[in-house]
Amino acid sequence: QVQLVESGGGLVQAGGSLRLSCAASGLTGSRFVMAWFRQAPGKEREFVAAIRWSGGSTYYADSVKGRFTISRDNAKNTVYLQMNSLKPEDTAVYYCAADLNPTILMHTSGPLYDYWGQGTQVTVSS
Repeated sequence: QVQLVESGGGLVQAGGSLRLSCAASGLTGSRFVMAWFRQAPGKEREFVAAIRWSGGSTYYADSVKGRFTISRDNAKNTVYLQMNSLKPEDTAVYYCAADLNPTILMHTSGPLYDYWGQGTQVTVSS
């Protein structure tokens, strides 16, 4: 079965950087999209970034564009989220997700994703 395991979260000061990793297992073929979502306390889960496994095209939420970079290592079946210039409002639990039925436009809605990791906490202090 598909398993997604996130790592790399932690506590960082505003302006700092973190890199999250999502190790995927059980995914077959290359026609899927991997994404990062986040959920802050008391708020709804929101889309952060997505990457198409085949080809590597990416899509970002406006709130992180220019600060975050999503990438993947096909050999390691791992997706990364490099987060720079972090702000206190980036504080959230970050989740990795896999969409096995993507369309031409990468989905930004959580319910359209098929598998989820357990999440990793990112805390940005001011």
